[in-house]
Amino acid sequence: MSDGEKTYLDLCRMVLETGTKKEDRTNTGTYSLFGHQMRFDLSKGFPLLTTKRVPFRLIASELLWFIKGDTNIRYLLENNNNIWNEWAFKNWIESDEYQGPDMSDFGHRSQNDPAFKVAYEKEMDNFKQKILTDDSFSEKYGDLGSVYGQQWRAWKTSKGETLDQLKQVIEAIKTNPDSRRHIVTAWNPEDVPGNMALPPCHTMFQFYVAEGKLSCQLYQRSGDIFLGIPFNIASYALLTHLIAYECGLEAGEFIHTLGDAHIYSNHLEQVRTQLERTPYQLPELVIDQHACSLFEIEMKDLHIKDYQSHPPIKAPVAV
Repeated sequence: MSDGEKTYLDLCRMVLETGTKKEDRTNTGTYSLFGHQMRFDLSKGFPLLTTKRVPFRLIASELLWFIKGDTNIRYLLENNNNIWNEWAFKNWIESDEYQGPDMSDFGHRSQNDPAFKVAYEKEMDNFKQKILTDDSFSEKYGDLGSVYGQQWRAWKTSKGETLDQLKQVIEAIKTNPDSRRHIVTAWNPEDVPGNMALPPCHTMFQFYVAEGKLSCQLYQRSGDIFLGIPFNIASYALLTHLIAYECGLEAGEFIHTLGDAHIYSNHLEQVRTQLERTPYQLPELVIDQHACSLFEIEMKDLHIKDYQSHPPIKAPVAV
C-alpha cells in the first residue's frame, strides 16, 4: 500500500471508530472529528485514490475552472462536468421564475421516491440545457457567486479594486521563494453570509519552497471524507504540480489540514466497502510541456499514466 493512500484510509478508519455523531446543515447527520492532517509526498506518485475509481477528468476541469477565475457552471457543463450542478439548480428551483414540479428537499426525496427521482432528473436535464444554450438564463442561474474562482483571481477589496491572488503568489514564489507569505485565501467574511452558493470548504492554501521543490498546505474547514476529500487531495496535488511547473520547480509535498472531517451517515457502508479493498500503486501525472504558462494549460495537456483502480462506489451528495 502506498503511504499516500494509507493516510487517507487511516482517516476513514479513525472517524468510523472514534467520530462524534453530529447534526449538520443538510439534515443528513455525520460522524466527525476536529483537526487532522495528512501528508502526501508527490515524488512517490500522484495521490488519486485506487480503492475506488476517482475521475481525474472532473478534478482537472474543475481546477482549470478555478484557475480561469470562472464562477459559472457553463464551462463545467461544456466539459461534461456535473459536480457543481446541484447548487446552481437549487437556486433555480427556489426562484420565483421556476414553474415546474415541486423539487423541495430534492436531495433526500430523490433517494427514496423513484417517481420523484425521474422528475428531478428531467428538470435537471432541462436546466443544464438552458445553461448551455440560453445566455441570459446562464448568467442569472449558472453563476454561483463569489466562489473559489473569483476569490483566487478577482478578490474584491474594500476600495472597490480587485486582487489576482493566484498571479501574485506565483510572482512571489519566483522572485522571493523564501517568503512566508505565499498564501491564497478564499474565505471572505463579507461574502460568506449571502453571496456564495457554498461558503468555501477549502479556505486557504500556502506554498513553501525548499531545495528546488514546491510544497503546498491546504486548510480545509469542512471535509466530506468519502465524496469530497478524495477530489480535494487530487485537486490540490494537481495545483501544486501546475504551480511548480509555472515556477520551474519540482513538486514536493501536499499537506492537507482538516477542521471538521466527517463521514455522512448515509455513506457509512460505502466507506466500509472501500476499506475492504487492497490499494494499487499510485499513478503518475504527466503535463505536456508545450504550454508556456499555467494559464494556457488545457485539459488536453494533462494526463494520468498507469492508473489502476477498483470500481467506483456511488453515494448521494448532501446539498
